[in-house]
Order: sequence, then structure tokens, then C-alpha cells
Amino acid sequence: MSFEDEPQQATDARPPKQKGKHKKDKPWDHEGIDHWTVPKFTKEDNPTGILEESSFAVLYPRYREKYLREVWPAVTRSLKELGIGCELNLVEGSMTVKTTRKTFDPFVIIKARDLLKLLARSVPAQQALKILADDVQCDVIKIGGIIRNKEKFVKRRQRLLGPNGATLKALELLTNCYVLVQGNTVSAMGSYQGIKQVRRVVEDCIKNVHPIYHIKTLMIKRELAKDPNLATENWERFLPKFQKKNVKRKKPVIVKKPEYTPFPPPQQPSKVDLQLESGEYFLSQSQKNARKAADQQEQQRQRVQQRQQDRLKAFVPPEEAQPSTGAKPVMDADDGLKGLAQSIKKQSSAGKRQRMLSTDAFMVPEAQQQLKSQDEHRKKKRRI
Repeated sequence: MSFEDEPQQATDARPPKQKGKHKKDKPWDHEGIDHWTVPKFTKEDNPTGILEESSFAVLYPRYREKYLREVWPAVTRSLKELGIGCELNLVEGSMTVKTTRKTFDPFVIIKARDLLKLLARSVPAQQALKILADDVQCDVIKIGGIIRNKEKFVKRRQRLLGPNGATLKALELLTNCYVLVQGNTVSAMGSYQGIKQVRRVVEDCIKNVHPIYHIKTLMIKRELAKDPNLATENWERFLPKFQKKNVKRKKPVIVKKPEYTPFPPPQQPSKVDLQLESGEYFLSQSQKNARKAADQQEQQRQRVQQRQQDRLKAFVPPEEAQPSTGAKPVMDADDGLKGLAQSIKKQSSAGKRQRMLSTDAFMVPEAQQQLKSQDEHRKKKRRI
């Protein structure tokens, strides 16, 4: 018998595995129980309290010191009811929370830490104290490092607020969350689902996706949730699909770098070198002043001469237009008389016709009919 057959026999001797042998009926678990509800934690659930002390410290900006000193008594009273101790250190600029012997809820220290974070991010104390409730969560979204350009960051952060804060108010109503934009962070308070939606909208806004697209989607989802028939269906066919548009951007200006040369550029001549070259360095102070005065007089003379030339330009006569080469041929005397006679006849006949038309209104119908027949007779003769 070889050594290779021994492990094979050991595996054959094992009993077969039974699937689900550890699954047993739990008396506290039944179909009517809702696993998503968060039961309230009372003092009876943990009568002995907490053995070890836990503490958290959060720094706050200097401009919040005055406000924190005003509201700190109210914060202390609210935390004392839950058995949490707090301390405001004005020297180091920090806030500290810690558990005590009276603390019975082990998770309340995490809630107290979130309270300090919200107070440090300019959330009002009255609103920040709501975080101590079991059904309220918070999230501090950092938006400062998403984009490097400061101007674009400021514009997109303002886009999140909207005109007079309208966009932010619509986002709060649709997500049932409290949202505060402060500096490089956005603080949100609400349910888990609402905070998740707020984070997505805020991050996409800084990444150049307008928040109105998300707001429109949230409005449609809100209306679909009211219909119980659509609770088990897919809502993709109802939601809008926005396509990205390629916007023409300015082409970057490519600056050509000069060719690299290992030799340094030639040294520029100094002021003393230029004076030595022109001979000014060897002149005395009086000679320098005389030369400077002569240069000023020369410049003044040139300016006076230029002004005189500008004044004389107004007296220069303009150039006369040359006669065109394609002039009309001169007519003979006889042709001119004939044309004049024809024009006078036309004017007289037109005047007669106009007078006749003006008097037709005062003539009897028989006379009007006679005049019409005469005109028709004349027209026929002309045609013949």
C-alpha cells in the first residue's frame, strides 16, 4: 500500500455535508417583522452602561468662535440628556465630546461627533442638534479638490445654489434633506437615501453636469412613486435620457519654445557702456544739460512744424472730378425742337384727359355714354 492511497481513504471515510444544517427557526424572527425599521435604543437595553471612555475632537475655524460661545450652553444641555460630556477649548480652537458613566447608547458618541462636524461647517445649532435623532444622518461632501481652476469652481458652486437659492431649495424639497454650501464643503442632513441623492447631484454639478437634469429626474420619480401599480416595474422608460453635447472650445495657443542652445545669451550693454560708446560719459554736467536742452528745442521745433502743416491742409482745394469719356452725343437743333414739341403735346393731351375725368362726376349719364363711344372710336382708328 502506497502513501498516495492514505489521503484518498481518509476523504472517503468523511460523512457527506448537510446543506443548511445550521438554519433553524428563530422565535424572534417572523414574516410580520420589518427589518428596515430602526428600533429606539433605551436605557433598559443597556442598564450597566459603557466601561471604556471614547472621545472625539474636531477643530473649528476662527470666525465660528463667537457663535459657538453663544450656543454652547444649549449644546451642553442636549448632550447631557444622552450622557455625553462636551468641552469647548478656545485656546486650541477645538470641540471635544466624550462618553461618561451615564452613557447607555454606544452609538450616540458617533452622533455627537457628527454634531461637532456640522457646527464647525457653519450649520446653525438649532438645525445641527437634529442629528442626535435616530432617523437623521449627515454627510459633509468635499468639493474643493474636484476641479483645479478656481474661476470654474466658483461658477459651478454658484450654479448649485441657483438664482436666489432656488436650485438648492428645489433639491431640498425633492430629497427631504437640509443642504448648506459653505466654502469647499457641502453639508447635508436627512435620510440615507436623500443624502445619497444629494451627494450625486453635488459632485456632478462640480463636474459640469447641470443640477436641473437631476432635479427633473427626481420630480418624475416622485410622481411615479405615488402610483402603486408601478411599484414593481422598471422606471427607465419614464426617465429622461440626456445626451452630452460637444461644445466648441477655444483652441489652445501653442507657444513655440526657442531652440535650446548650451551657450548663454549675449550680455546686454549697460548704461555706462552706452554712454562710453556715444562719448556722453566724458562730458561735464553743464555740457550734458546743454545737450539735453538742445534736444528738447529740436523736438519742440518739429512739433510746431507738424502743427502748421496740419493747419495748412484745410486750405488745400479738393481735386475736381474729370469729365467722363462716355458723354451723351449732342443733338441737332432741329431734333431738339421736335422733341420739345412732342413733349408739350403729350402734356396738353394728358391735362385734357384729367380735366374730362374730373368733370365726369357732374355730367348726365347720356353725355358720359357719348364721351365713351367717342374714345372707343378714336382707339379703333388708331389701330387701323
